[in-house]
Amino acid sequence: MNKLLFKQLIAQTSEQPILLEISHAEGCYIHTTDSMKYLDFISGIAVSSLGHSHPKVLKALHEQIDKHLHVMVYGEFVQSPQVDFANLLLEQLPSRFEQIYLVNSGTEAVEGALKLAKKYTGRSKLMGFKNSYHGDTHGSLSVTGRDVYRDPYLPLLPNVEFGIFNNEASISLIEDKTAAVILEPIQGEGGIIPADNDWLKAIRKRCDETGTLLIFDEIQSGFGRTGKLFVFQEYGVEPDILCTAKAMGGGMPLGGFISSTEIFQSFKYDPPLNHVTTFGGHPVSCAAAHASIKELLEGDYLDRAKEIESYLKEHLNG
Repeated sequence: MNKLLFKQLIAQTSEQPILLEISHAEGCYIHTTDSMKYLDFISGIAVSSLGHSHPKVLKALHEQIDKHLHVMVYGEFVQSPQVDFANLLLEQLPSRFEQIYLVNSGTEAVEGALKLAKKYTGRSKLMGFKNSYHGDTHGSLSVTGRDVYRDPYLPLLPNVEFGIFNNEASISLIEDKTAAVILEPIQGEGGIIPADNDWLKAIRKRCDETGTLLIFDEIQSGFGRTGKLFVFQEYGVEPDILCTAKAMGGGMPLGGFISSTEIFQSFKYDPPLNHVTTFGGHPVSCAAAHASIKELLEGDYLDRAKEIESYLKEHLNG
């Protein structure tokens, strides 16, 4: 009956949904109401990096729920879960990353980053890369380089140009009219394609020369999946704005874009509150995120990511 009601009442995005009816989930397993147990290789699409129902995350959730849920739109009331999480996260990042704007999801992080870049630079041109994926809302879709997702919703944002990932000639497309270049240091849906290190450094250099902001979308690649907290730390190339979500919330909905205090100043005027979110940085999500990143940093997860990478490469290529 639940499956029938699911298809009847919940708007569908495919003709053949998976239709596993979930009973509970724990560790790396999902359990269904028909007593089946599945090893979850998807992890909620890169969300549950510590597994399902991690006890420290659950403890943090329960403690915050007993205090308060939503109290005010983001940025107006001081809420300790937001502050504690932001402090711990920013301590792990280079000095240029001074503030985080908390939102609900990855696509919202990209939307905010694009608006921030346009507001700060006063420019309108954006640049993305073919085969990239940045989300499904109109702004994020406008810089996504996959026609299969874009074509049904054309026209999208104007003044968006696409280069070829890891192609040196594409660097010349960045000019003094470009507000921002957005890219994934490892293209996810494009086929798990890492950026070439020298190419990424050349992109950074060209952005500096033209006054263009460089946005890294680490929504999929962030929070320890490569053995570092973020992929850019592997490359030694820092963006101006860093977008993150998915694994950040410890299983709860949370996203964010991170930049300098100077760049974020442009959100304060013409007009004030020119970019707001009602539920972004929800205190329960932030409590889960704080517990999740604390466990990630204190455990051996980052080292294990490297070990698992080596193991899989050896056996998949064998």
